[in-house]
Amino acid sequence: MILLTRRAEFSASHFYWNDDWSAEENERVFGKCANRNGHGHNYTLEITVSGDVDAKTGFVVDLKELKEILEREVVSVYDHRHLNYEVPEFRDAIPTTENIAIAVWKRLDGKIPGAKLERVRVYEMPDLFAEYYGD
Repeated sequence: MILLTRRAEFSASHFYWNDDWSAEENERVFGKCANRNGHGHNYTLEITVSGDVDAKTGFVVDLKELKEILEREVVSVYDHRHLNYEVPEFRDAIPTTENIAIAVWKRLDGKIPGAKLERVRVYEMPDLFAEYYGD
């Protein structure tokens, strides 16, 4: 078995807000990130898959197909979107880096032929990322 990691990038905006709290509580907990107009990031996504190396191709997974899956399942859905308003999984969840990593996992798990999804890492900024390894 070997691990293979692929990167993708997308730009999106979001804000942090808990509907069960008052505006004052949201502003106290989330600060500037509670601004309902949102703010944006250039996210970097890394997904790591595992599997056996195919003796004929030398690949764990078809790299072109992996890129197409990432584009279809994540990048085309998240890129240049306001996550709170335009991406269904964040209508009821705060789009934190942590929740984005979980949502990406759910979008990709079981959809990569011949490989097992091992890790999703989402960078919100170069010095801030969240990793998710599944349940």
